[in-house]
Amino acid sequence: MRTPLRLLRNGLPTVVCGLLALAGPRPTAAQTSNSGTDKFAQLETVLPTPNSYRTASGAPGKDYWQQRADYDIHVALDDARQAISGRETITYTNRSPDTLPYLWLQLDQNVLAKNSITATTEVSQLQDRMSFAALETLLPTFDGGFKVESVTGQDGQALHTVTNYTMMRVDLPAPLRPGQTFAFRVKWHYNVNGTRPRRNGWEYFPEDKNYLYEIAQWYPRMAVYSDNQGWQHKQFLGSGEFALPFGDYRVSITAPADHVVGATGTLQNAAQVLSAPQLKRLAAAKTATKPVLIITPDEAVKNEGSRATATKTWTYVAKNVRDFAWVSSRKFIWDALQITQSGKPVLCMSYYPKEGNPLWGKYSTEVVAHTIRSYSRRTIPYEYPVAISVHGPIGGMEYPMLCFNGGRPEKDGTYSARTKYGMISVIIHEVGHNFFPMMVNSDERQWSWMDEGLNSFMQYLAEQEWERNYPSRGGEPAGIVEYMRTDNSLQTPIMTNSESVLQFGPNAYTKPATALNILRETVMGRELFDYAFKTYAQRWAYKHPAPADFFRTMEDASAVDLDWFWRGWFYTTDRCDISLEGVKAYQASTADPAVEKARAQQLQAAAVPSLSAQRNATDVKQTLVEEKPDLKDFYNNYNPLAVTPADQQRYAALLGGLTAEQRQRLGDSQHFYELSLRNVGGLVMPVIVQLTYADNTTEVQTIPAEIWRKNNAQVTKIMVTKKPVIRFVLDPFQQTADTDESNNAIPRQPSASRFELFEQKQSAASNPMQAAKTTSPLQQLEQKPVGGTR
Repeated sequence: MRTPLRLLRNGLPTVVCGLLALAGPRPTAAQTSNSGTDKFAQLETVLPTPNSYRTASGAPGKDYWQQRADYDIHVALDDARQAISGRETITYTNRSPDTLPYLWLQLDQNVLAKNSITATTEVSQLQDRMSFAALETLLPTFDGGFKVESVTGQDGQALHTVTNYTMMRVDLPAPLRPGQTFAFRVKWHYNVNGTRPRRNGWEYFPEDKNYLYEIAQWYPRMAVYSDNQGWQHKQFLGSGEFALPFGDYRVSITAPADHVVGATGTLQNAAQVLSAPQLKRLAAAKTATKPVLIITPDEAVKNEGSRATATKTWTYVAKNVRDFAWVSSRKFIWDALQITQSGKPVLCMSYYPKEGNPLWGKYSTEVVAHTIRSYSRRTIPYEYPVAISVHGPIGGMEYPMLCFNGGRPEKDGTYSARTKYGMISVIIHEVGHNFFPMMVNSDERQWSWMDEGLNSFMQYLAEQEWERNYPSRGGEPAGIVEYMRTDNSLQTPIMTNSESVLQFGPNAYTKPATALNILRETVMGRELFDYAFKTYAQRWAYKHPAPADFFRTMEDASAVDLDWFWRGWFYTTDRCDISLEGVKAYQASTADPAVEKARAQQLQAAAVPSLSAQRNATDVKQTLVEEKPDLKDFYNNYNPLAVTPADQQRYAALLGGLTAEQRQRLGDSQHFYELSLRNVGGLVMPVIVQLTYADNTTEVQTIPAEIWRKNNAQVTKIMVTKKPVIRFVLDPFQQTADTDESNNAIPRQPSASRFELFEQKQSAASNPMQAAKTTSPLQQLEQKPVGGTR
């Protein structure tokens, strides 16, 4: 029953409530106790101390500096031997305040050398079956790695070098002082890998006996020397990609005369290497509204049969880039479309063999243009003159202005939805890498998530702008739940060095992308997030940011304390699992005896008698008091729920001591609910509650994560509503990657699921286009599953 109002000693009334419904277990721990792990502790003890190079706001400081390396390279492709030979002049400028006695170069091709530290440290188990590629890893026969022929100064004198696997130290004839420049020459050759192409290599087409080359990490290149770590010369083991300084490139590529060569930068001698019709088409692409074929499919097929003995040299220039890649083949179809971005022309192009059609001719260049527009709007303007997508042996890899992408239809020209959207997604992703890390130049060797995670987040936004309800595979919180559920022994924090990450895809790509999406949609809101994220890109464009610069900028530009978020999502493997343990429902007493006692009588009359009481009503024929009425006294006829004059006097006295506002409060029909919440997964997150009212309307309330700041493990929260609530559900729209939805609702609800029964696996189901093309309606009917559909 309800209890009337009582007065505190200071004369202020307090509402004493009565329990009504939705009862659940009450937490036993006190609300004010801390769980022992302060998940809201500030990160200042973890992040590096700010200085004049990198400020506490996350911006570059007044003394920020970075080195520069310019390249003049001549390289030749030997199509008969699948080999590269080259010579380069590197001009290195020391902009640091330090004097450098030596320089470090990266020899990335040495990851494929027979003495590679990667193969030596590879951890694996023997299986019943083994691929030839896996066997090649264990027993390498490929003669890989750079063969450095000479390293000399401009005067031709040899420089002393020391090679340590994928790094080479060049000892300088004299220390390089601040502000000085040193130029030196390197000559080398190596065999291009085709049996294990990961980030570069060749593909052989036996039908027409041609090779298609995607060439990267192909020249000895400078390592980064920075204010926050000195030389970044951590060995390249295969996962942690690249850290590179900015510079200008002039690259002359000599290939068979019938090859088409595409590359980072702008072509300097188009009139010498392209035909008159090709030059005319290229000019037309600059004013077209859809891609223009520079080399048509028929021309590409004709070129496949050519076997030129002469060579051509294609010269490309790229300004202020951190790397350079190129492609070469007889097989290329080439199309182009120029767009204007931030007032500057960008020539979007694709190179692909006929095996890529019809997908590549229809989509690739359009996707390139879309990506440039989408990313530029949300981050910084794309300022490079070209953006290129190439189809070949590499499934997805990025370089300045040029990227390698997969996605090939079947030989009959059909393709599955997975192939189509996989191709579009990988092109968005790899073109998007022009922004992270090609312009916002983070250290991939140390922190893969800083480019892969941020880029995967941007990829998700661009995909949703490409097509409504695009089937994105990353970004949505629900998509990371399965990974977050895995055992902690199978996970590493996002803030783990690239070479030590477990489950690289989810950890470096999907989890940070999802975290950013949650920040944008649930924690910060789109307006604050978008401004802060854009500020980070603007601050660190063409510079070398570190994780602290990102974390600090996001807070500095939004006034949102996110240390708890970075700590939980990036520094731990905690998961989100917030349990709604129980709900207690109350309603404030009016203190009016006529109202409260009448309601109590209704509750008493509606109460279901206990089993014993029901049986006693028939089994006990007569009680002793019924047999001897003289045993009755005052209480046998007393009705405690009857309103007495004394009750009315106390009520009148209470009203006389209240203000008008307080009397109004007594008349309100507010409903009070006490929610008991437990943080099962350890990751503190906002609490999102959907309330379903008795009239079947709903309301969603979002409680910031700071609800957990005094007790990280369990809290209670009081909600006040004007209407009675019949159901509470946590995270109804899957905003927080909650890994266990079975404890999200009061009353509890079972998880709905379905299963299918199949007679056998039907491969045609993965490619409906092919099935529709090759099967009759009767055959299609016979291929349906035996059971229901999902």
